[in-house]
Amino acid sequence: MDIRKLQRAIVDGLEDIKAQDIKVFNTSHLTELFDRVIVASGTSNRQTKALASSVREKVKEAGGDIISTEGEDIGEWVLVDCGDAVVHILQPALRQYYNLEEIWGDKPVRVKLANTSAFGGARASEPLDDDDDDEAPAAKPARKAPARRR
Repeated sequence: MDIRKLQRAIVDGLEDIKAQDIKVFNTSHLTELFDRVIVASGTSNRQTKALASSVREKVKEAGGDIISTEGEDIGEWVLVDCGDAVVHILQPALRQYYNLEEIWGDKPVRVKLANTSAFGGARASEPLDDDDDDEAPAAKPARKAPARRR
């Protein structure tokens, strides 16, 4: 499955259940195991489980495969492995503590999230440029690590 189509299906599934603070990162330069890491927040165990279920449903509808799902029994941090993309759905306290954006977030991917207006809006998409231009020019990680002194 094309990575853009997979990414769009995942983000659409997250938006359908009102995930908060959705971030998409290009990780193809960091590992050969997957091309995208998508991080989102859910406000409760019930919502994180519903978000994971929605992601699985949207990916399958788009023709993709789900490799594995971990953490649904507790629901504080649910990981959905979609092959070329890995989705982390965390509650805000865990997301802040583990700060996955610092690990994977050096190449953010621009996505258009659905409008909050009554008319809906554009769904997740990537830039029209080729895959080499996945970086968002002014995007920064959610939290900066303090500078190291040498």
